Amino acid sequence: MKRRAIIKQKSTRFITYFYFFLLIYILAALIWWGISLFRQSEIITESQQRYLRLTVDSLQHPLLFQQEMARIAHDERMRKFKYWGEGITFLLVILIGAAYVYRATRRQILLSRQQNNFMMAVTHELKSPIAALQLNLETLLKRKLDAEKQQKLLESMIAETNRLNHLCNNMLLASQFESRQYQLVKEQLNLSELVQQCVVQQQRRVQTHQLISHIDSDVWINGDMLTLSLAINNLIENAVKYSPRGSTVEIHLHKDKAMAIISVADEGMGIPDAEKNKIFNRFYRIGNENTRKTKGTGLGLYLTQKIVQEHRGMIRVLDRKPQGSIFEIAFPLIRENFT
Repeated sequence: MKRRAIIKQKSTRFITYFYFFLLIYILAALIWWGISLFRQSEIITESQQRYLRLTVDSLQHPLLFQQEMARIAHDERMRKFKYWGEGITFLLVILIGAAYVYRATRRQILLSRQQNNFMMAVTHELKSPIAALQLNLETLLKRKLDAEKQQKLLESMIAETNRLNHLCNNMLLASQFESRQYQLVKEQLNLSELVQQCVVQQQRRVQTHQLISHIDSDVWINGDMLTLSLAINNLIENAVKYSPRGSTVEIHLHKDKAMAIISVADEGMGIPDAEKNKIFNRFYRIGNENTRKTKGTGLGLYLTQKIVQEHRGMIRVLDRKPQGSIFEIAFPLIRENFT
């Protein structure tokens, strides 16, 4: 994987160098073309003046001679004006086109890198639960275990299966959102109960962190239960991933005028200001995939933002004092539920 990444990096560098070389060559050709035209204009002017001196006597016909010389000078100015106008127009077209092509190429290269990181992340994400499932199954086949140990292995296998299912759901939903094929099934739902269910599910799966919830009762919105639960679970899982073992993750739900506000706060290292807008991009993850320790695919926050936007809501990330991050999402309340 590292060797392939190095080869891709060298290829990207070669494309960038070749692009700038080609751009410099085109600009040099344009400048040379302009210099040649100006020289040609001077030659034309000198030839016309020489021909005029041979055909018109400046002493016998001074007025005609001056008029023709003025016409020749005017023609030269008009030619130069034309050359300058065309040259500047061509230069602007070339620079605008070059900037557009460079941005498009750079965006495509960046997307290719992110997709490569995504494939590496998915490979890591799939290997872990598959390896755990295989080990547990082999243990059950080869050894005679008592009922309690069998129960623990089965619970572990169910947890790993749920993890695989969650990953597949994220990938499928991201694809459907991208192609605009997913249709939300909105209904009036009790957001308080939904958030509480997500917290309980996550607490069963997470043994390394303490989840503390402060949930107001009877908070009702119009929404799609499946995607909303996915968004809430994504935020809680992210908070657990990026905060130290033994720390606390707090989940709040309350009403604020016409909005339902869900916030998930962790005690991690926080997110730099420069990264706060990028983390919602598809496949984007902070750091390098080869050195990163935290698991993930770069789809969780992208999907969460998409789901929130589909529900006419808002999402933002805030700094938590003294350290950590707070992810906050807001959904419009049902009118009868306003406070």
